[in-house]
Amino acid sequence: MADYDVFNGDADGICALVQLRLAEPRKAHLVTGVKRDISLLKQVDAEPGDRITVLDISMDKNRNDLHRVLNAGAEVFYVDHHFAGEVPSSAALKSMINEAPDVCTSLLINHYLRGAYLAWGIVGTFGDNLKKSAIGMAKNTDLGAEQLQGLENLGIYINYNGYGSDLADLHFDPAELYRLAAQYANPLDFIEDGVEHFQRLETGYHQDLSLAQATQALIADSAVAVFELPDAPWARRVSGVYSNDLTNQHPDRAHAVLTAKSNGNYLVSVRAPLNNKQGASALCRQFPTGGGREAAAGINDLPADMLAQFIDALKQAYL
Repeated sequence: MADYDVFNGDADGICALVQLRLAEPRKAHLVTGVKRDISLLKQVDAEPGDRITVLDISMDKNRNDLHRVLNAGAEVFYVDHHFAGEVPSSAALKSMINEAPDVCTSLLINHYLRGAYLAWGIVGTFGDNLKKSAIGMAKNTDLGAEQLQGLENLGIYINYNGYGSDLADLHFDPAELYRLAAQYANPLDFIEDGVEHFQRLETGYHQDLSLAQATQALIADSAVAVFELPDAPWARRVSGVYSNDLTNQHPDRAHAVLTAKSNGNYLVSVRAPLNNKQGASALCRQFPTGGGREAAAGINDLPADMLAQFIDALKQAYL
């Protein structure tokens, strides 16, 4: 019998697992990757009696492998907030799926654990750019403004670390970052004790974001804006958090950040308007390799000859 922890390599996935394993310690095989690597269950060769925890990856994108591991006799605990489609009916599957735009996996695990490691839940929720939800979680705590800002920064930086075409683009392998974080019941202690790790992420984040902020928009009006970043490691790292930054700066506008790829296609990050968090998933699922959630979604490999079609679809969705 083996245990597997399968989780998204972004802040939400990492912080969800940190909470869960602090509350329910378990030596498990870690299965993760860059943020866009969501078809992770295919890496699990399940046997009868295995226990598999799946956090923050779309059930729809892992449906065939979910059926496979269940049919192999494994037990699965599946928690997510992305588009799921039909949830399989199995006594061996326990699932918590909530696709509401103000919900993320760290928030769901926080509820599941009844706030046992609330501060880590707040970090993950900030990291998923759900600032209002994160502040709401902190309402009845003794966290001061400076501490809350530290948790927000940590969430943003961990989330930033997950973006890239492969692990070589990242400052930390997400499995390594999880192991470092999981040593601390309180993320504020991680910030203080692991200051060199925190500063490595912070420095990289600000350097990359400053380069992105110098980029001119391909199109920009009151409803939508599209930006294109070059085929470079810094651009791949910052694409998602830059999308969040644009959304926070212009809450009534939808945004798409295109990152050029070596094959001539585009990696696409889409953010619905902060004040109208809907439609991003449906938009991206119109295109091959697209998916996500209502407020934030993406396309892993948009063919260059479909760029004009994508921009038209973005305008139609949000004009």
